[in-house]
Amino acid sequence: MQKTKDDIAPMDFEFATANRIIFGADKRLELASLVKEYGHRVFLITGANTDRANWATELLDQNDIPCSSFQIVTEPTIDVVRQAICMALEANADVVVAIGGGSVIDAGKAVAAMLTNEGRLMDYLEVIGEGQPLTQRSAPFIALPTTAGTGAEVTRNAVLGSTEHKLKVSMRSPFMLPAVALVDPVLTHSMSPAVTASTGLDALTQLMEAFVSNKANPLTDGICREGLVRAARSIKSAYLGDDIFAREDMAMAGLFSGLALANAKLGAVHGFAGPLGGMYPAPHGVICARFLPAIMKANITALEARNAGSPVLNRYQEVFRILTGSDDTTRGIKWIENLCDQLDVTPLKEYGIHSHAFPDIIEKAKASSSMKGNPIALTDDELETALCVAVQG
Repeated sequence: MQKTKDDIAPMDFEFATANRIIFGADKRLELASLVKEYGHRVFLITGANTDRANWATELLDQNDIPCSSFQIVTEPTIDVVRQAICMALEANADVVVAIGGGSVIDAGKAVAAMLTNEGRLMDYLEVIGEGQPLTQRSAPFIALPTTAGTGAEVTRNAVLGSTEHKLKVSMRSPFMLPAVALVDPVLTHSMSPAVTASTGLDALTQLMEAFVSNKANPLTDGICREGLVRAARSIKSAYLGDDIFAREDMAMAGLFSGLALANAKLGAVHGFAGPLGGMYPAPHGVICARFLPAIMKANITALEARNAGSPVLNRYQEVFRILTGSDDTTRGIKWIENLCDQLDVTPLKEYGIHSHAFPDIIEKAKASSSMKGNPIALTDDELETALCVAVQG
């Protein structure tokens, strides 16, 4: 079969993910038996509301599995993760379990990595650290997401905040892929509408960016298409109430977005989201949601001007058909803008982002690894225009 003009995916690629992915309602109840396959003493990392993980501590106790717990109250910082590492070592833990959103799971990946690798956490952090590669596979790590969006349960990096540098940086290695991604949609039913919106829009963004990425491949293409269909039809219903089928769709979309981004690259939306998340108290999903229509418009305009024959333009039309039933660009971008309003996504200007910071934001965004996956290199002027649109609304 000949390649078509719509095909940008290379025939040479690599695909890696968690050792096992278990998906389905009430699959969380398999946790104890899974732990016993990998070790004997659990270090459990939870979010701010520990009550949401009571079922897990009770299950582990019923199965005579010793368990030490640690809370991630806000997004994980380097200092907080250092504390968690020390506690896990003192507890002589040999299995790490994380029950929570992307922040909790990222912290779990970092802790599991440092249980088996020598040295300091800073030795392995990108940008502000030494960026050294891990030499040993992480301790067995089981990830149970309670949000539907980040896909952190199947990615190979942990994003940690540095309060000193006002940056979010990554620790990254194939050795950090979880042993088990245990995805139970029931765990996402406790999400508030705001968190449902933020994480769901993050998933939608990741699926779109991976689909038009310059590193897209045939396997991620199929995953993105399926994820986009599920997210488009269910994100509003999940936001509005406890529609179990919509929750299941969004849990699947979040999982698929993680599979896609880990094996293709993202783009300029996440190029901006990383620096802005370290500089301002805006949720990651909110930043992505407000940047997505602005960056899509910037990319399409730039491609039409400088690479009119690019197959990426056909991919954008395919995305719009999934979202709206039409390949019209204006209608597709308006659909996303309206979705942000329908899900009551906070405008970015309310987080104190002012134009005097734009040059710094743009320079940091250009240096982001995510920016390397954008389907076309945007100029500084194009980046500034997109930033203005995203922030000003």
